[in-house]
Amino acid sequence: MSYFTASKTDKDIKAPAEPARLQPAVAARPAATAQNNAVSTLASGMQVVGNIICAGPLQIHGRVNGDIHAAQLTICEGARVEGKIVAPEAVIQGSFNGSIHGNVVKLQKTAVVEGEIYNKSLAIEQDAVFEGIARRLDQPVAAPTSEQVAAVNGRPQGAANGLAAHAAPANGTGFAPAPLELKAEQQAPGFSPAI
Repeated sequence: MSYFTASKTDKDIKAPAEPARLQPAVAARPAATAQNNAVSTLASGMQVVGNIICAGPLQIHGRVNGDIHAAQLTICEGARVEGKIVAPEAVIQGSFNGSIHGNVVKLQKTAVVEGEIYNKSLAIEQDAVFEGIARRLDQPVAAPTSEQVAAVNGRPQGAANGLAAHAAPANGTGFAPAPLELKAEQQAPGFSPAI
């Protein structure tokens, strides 16, 4: 027996009947499902004044003054949000002032939250700051539907994914989006924005 090559008897015994076929690591998904799972991100240099509806996951690194209705929301470290949040899952790592309505709400160690939290499940990590009240939800919170996003975007039903940023009628959550104003902050030498 050799360390570098197999003997003739080893080759005869170990030879596979068919060559191995590679299996895909992830099953293919329909295009609409893949688009709904795309993460929408507001970068750290972005300020949004207005309301946001997002049918999929949303990450905020910048600043938002307005209401947010998303399927999944993460307010990242360094971000600031003021308003009302409606999301089945909300993870807060930055600063938030207002009310949160979520099935699962997580305040991570860098979170600074002031306001009300209405939840089914609330987790507060050590060193997180929370000043306000927390109450249990009677009814679970639902993610925005594609139809809600389509109505806001003025498109036919089923034609929208992602972020919506226009006025629409109020729905059962009491969330009525207003027009959205986006501001990309420009930094001059020696100027530091108050984000």
